[in-house]
Amino acid sequence: MADETANRKKTAEEQIPRFRFQRLLNQDQAGRRISLLGTIDAQPAILLAERAAFSTDSTHLASFAQSLGQVSNLGANDIYSWFLASTNNTDNGPSDGQIRDKAPSDLKLNVIYPCTEQHIAKYSAQGVRTVTETPQIYSEHVRPFMKSKRDAGRLNWVFNIIEGRTEQEDVIFREHTSGTGGGDDGFLLLPDLNWDRKTITSLHLLGIVERRDVWSVRDLTKRHIPWLENMRKRLVDSITRLYPQVEADQLKLYVHYQPTYYHFHVHVVHVMAEAGTTQAVGKALGLENIIDQLGLMKGDEDVGMRDVSLTYGLGEASELWTEIFGSLKAGKLK
Repeated sequence: MADETANRKKTAEEQIPRFRFQRLLNQDQAGRRISLLGTIDAQPAILLAERAAFSTDSTHLASFAQSLGQVSNLGANDIYSWFLASTNNTDNGPSDGQIRDKAPSDLKLNVIYPCTEQHIAKYSAQGVRTVTETPQIYSEHVRPFMKSKRDAGRLNWVFNIIEGRTEQEDVIFREHTSGTGGGDDGFLLLPDLNWDRKTITSLHLLGIVERRDVWSVRDLTKRHIPWLENMRKRLVDSITRLYPQVEADQLKLYVHYQPTYYHFHVHVVHVMAEAGTTQAVGKALGLENIIDQLGLMKGDEDVGMRDVSLTYGLGEASELWTEIFGSLKAGKLK
C-alpha cells in the first residue's frame, strides 16, 4: 500500500515538468494566482498556480532581505519608500557560465525607515474592535486627536508632494490652482504605494487635494457637494485619458474613515482590484454615497458628516483605541 501511494505521488509530480504552455487563461487582480492552458503528453491540460504563503521560520526570515534580487526603487518620500524585487536572486550571475534572463519581479516591498512605535503597532498582529463614533465623541475626543497628529508633523510628506519638493516624478497628473499651498480645486494623482504600476486590473491611485481645510470625510458639508462632484468628474476624466484601456464604469472611488493620514484624499481603484482590507465595510466609504448622503441631509449648507455617527473597525494597538475608545469603554473617559 505504501509503495502504491509513493508511486502515485511520483507519477503526479512528474506531470509538472511535462506541462507545455500554450496561453494564459486568467490572472487574479493581485497577480498571486494564474491559470495556464497547455498540454501534458499532447493532451490538453490546465495548470493553476498560486503563490505559497511566506515562511515564518526565524532562520529563513533572518536572511530574507539579503536573499532578494533585482531590487528596484519605485519611489520615496520622507520615511516611506517602495520597491520591486525578485525572490529568485540572480544578482551574482549564473554559476554554469550561461547567460540567463533576469528573474521577473515577484515581490512588492514597502520600507518605513526610521519607523515609529505607532508604525510598529499598526503592522503588528492584534485584535480588532468595532466602534461607533458619535458626533459627540468626534467633537470632544477624535477631532482633538486629529489636530494633535497634524501639529506633530505627520503630514510633512503630503505637503512635500503638494508643494513640489518631493516625489514629483511619481505625480502622474496635477491640476493646480493658484496661491501658496494650493487652492480649493487643485488636486494631484499619484500611484498608491501598494500598486505595482503595471497591472491595470490592480490599478490603485490616490487623488490628493491641495486645499488643507478638509482633513477627513468628517469635514464635508452640504456646501462641499459641487466641489466633490466636480472633483469626481475630473478624477475619472484624467484617469481614463491617462489609461485609455480603462473606462469610467471600471473605476471605484472611495475615502477611508479612519484614514491613514488627516489630509483629504480619494482612493481610485479598478473594479477588478482585489477587495482587501482597504475596501472593507466600515473602512471604505463610496464617494458617490457620501455625495448622496450629504444631499439628503436636512438643514443649511453647514450640515454635514460631522453630524452623523460612523461605525468602523479599530486595531487594539491603535492609538484611537488605546487613547480614546478603549478608555471610553472602561469608563475612564466621558
